[in-house]
Amino acid sequence: MLALLLCAAAHAQERTPPQDHAVLHQTVESYLSLQASGLPGKVSITVGAIDRRLNLPACVAPQAFLPAGSKAWGRTTVGVRCTAPSPWTIYISATVRVEGEYIASAVPLSQGQRVESNDIRKLKGDLTKLPPGIISDPAQVVGRTLATSLPLGAPLRQDNLRIEQAVQQGQTVRLITNGPGFQVSSEGQALNNAGDGQMARVRTPGGNVVSGVAKMGGIVEIAH
Repeated sequence: MLALLLCAAAHAQERTPPQDHAVLHQTVESYLSLQASGLPGKVSITVGAIDRRLNLPACVAPQAFLPAGSKAWGRTTVGVRCTAPSPWTIYISATVRVEGEYIASAVPLSQGQRVESNDIRKLKGDLTKLPPGIISDPAQVVGRTLATSLPLGAPLRQDNLRIEQAVQQGQTVRLITNGPGFQVSSEGQALNNAGDGQMARVRTPGGNVVSGVAKMGGIVEIAH
């Protein structure tokens, strides 16, 4: 009888409780919430159902990760792995929605047209269903020239706009060097064409070549 009791106790110790699916669900949701914390707009996350027949050994600390090719945006897949006491890996579907504002054309727009404030309007929608590079700030559009024609209601993307030349090769530009508590202004000669926000190389009067960010009005900013 004692032998039977000892045997039953040993088998009870060998049995590992099953993994709680609610914990896996929460692991995926928490992971995606963290990944999406910097996205513009209101984020909502839906985690797909886990097959009830899935019987995994309980994990001490399940870890979520994004498989290669996945992203925390739109319809996606999140992996959850366990290293102890029994190693396993599963993949769970999820959907990340981001409700926010974006800029769209208020009238049909033509290639080469300069965009005015009455040419655009703000719309709300799920940003994850829109093409990449969507613009949400009217200041990034007004006064810019279109590189492509757009129909009424089309969302504006960065690649719809022409890159404005901030400096031109050979142009005398104003170099502004910014540092902690100081700003120094000087002149130099641009060695390449650069659009607003692009990198420009400049030769100083002393013959040195420096690089900085081109700004409209023939300005190149250097940060220290």
